[in-house]
Amino acid sequence: MLIILLIVLLALYTPTQAHSWVEELTLIAPNGTFVGTPGYARGNYLRTTSGFSDTTMTYLIPPNTRQNVTQILPTDKMCKDTQQDQTQSEGSPRLEASAGAAIALRYQENGHVTLPQNQPGKPANRGTVYVYGTTQPKTGEKFLDVHGAWTQDGTGGDGRGVLLSVQNYDDGRCYQVNSGQISETRQTKYTHTADPRMGTDLWCQQDIKLPSDAPSGTPYTLYWVWDWPTGAGGDPTYPNGKAEIYTTCMDVDLVNKVGKQAIKSDYETDQDLNNAAIPSQFDALGDAISSQLSAQPSSQASSQSSSQPTSQPTTFVTSLAATGVEPKTVTVTDWEISTSTSIGINHIVPTTNSPGSQTHLRADHYSGTYNLDSFLLYLAIPCPRDRGTNGWNNGLDFANPTLNVYSTTQTLQTGWLFLVDIIFSS
Repeated sequence: MLIILLIVLLALYTPTQAHSWVEELTLIAPNGTFVGTPGYARGNYLRTTSGFSDTTMTYLIPPNTRQNVTQILPTDKMCKDTQQDQTQSEGSPRLEASAGAAIALRYQENGHVTLPQNQPGKPANRGTVYVYGTTQPKTGEKFLDVHGAWTQDGTGGDGRGVLLSVQNYDDGRCYQVNSGQISETRQTKYTHTADPRMGTDLWCQQDIKLPSDAPSGTPYTLYWVWDWPTGAGGDPTYPNGKAEIYTTCMDVDLVNKVGKQAIKSDYETDQDLNNAAIPSQFDALGDAISSQLSAQPSSQASSQSSSQPTSQPTTFVTSLAATGVEPKTVTVTDWEISTSTSIGINHIVPTTNSPGSQTHLRADHYSGTYNLDSFLLYLAIPCPRDRGTNGWNNGLDFANPTLNVYSTTQTLQTGWLFLVDIIFSS
């Protein structure tokens, strides 16, 4: 009993500057309950291990030593130095699962969700989390070779891996116990008994489905990416914004069917939250990435957009390698897929003019046809400080974009992001 109490007390302690990583991986049964023995990241440091600190597990891109805080370089690595190789630390084994299994990647929010006022300029959804998977990992894997390159269908980038999941960092339920309004509301709504792993906090999670065709007998590598940018103008310390990305690298031992890890059936309601998947994420397992994201509730915001240069993968991924333009996150909503891969576009007209709100853009005055990849890239180019109610023309010179503003009645800061309402032309 004393040992369990000590572990709970350790779990309750969270440094004020703590960030997040995948604490553990857990199998999800067909009813949405966690089952089996948890697995851990490469080179994992348990919180009960002597010498543990936040820095033993966090990995930041770009590093704090880089002068340009918005710059992500082609040489930046996906994994922390201690997670470069497929090795486990003592007491932190890999998760064992079969192909097609549902698993939860669990992490602590550390106040990033429940105390948003402590981090000005951050996106309302507290950032976006991605999971990529591969059977062909590389030592020294480059971040940009994976993030924004690998796609759900496996055809993106170098074709070695796939995008498995995109979710809000805030899963809509998790909390750190503190006096913040969000925390107190969730403590009441999502009550649970303190346990040795989480203490009284309730960890966040990202529920994913392993590929059904992944080969047994080999490790399957997962790259977890948390994109948590500071928007331009959101924090006076970073007037042009700041890129802030954290990753965790881990492997799953693929074995023949293990326990109750068949495909999902019916989620069991009113189950113990210490061992329960997120219902909306669980129900969306195996769906298209856009469906996973839209199905997920969040008490703070439904927006996935952020205001910092970064590459958000979608079914249609922009290719920036030859452009010299730093990408921006673009969330495409209310869209229909057609048989065409092109769209005609000349003007982009803002449909709202309220600085600080989500600004929806619509395509207007169709003339000329550009392939879909170029169109998404066009939307990813930073907007000017001044833009008019009538929109602008763009010559689609991606390396040197020029925006001809018709009027300057509204002002937005460079680098703001927008939700985009688009119907692809047929």
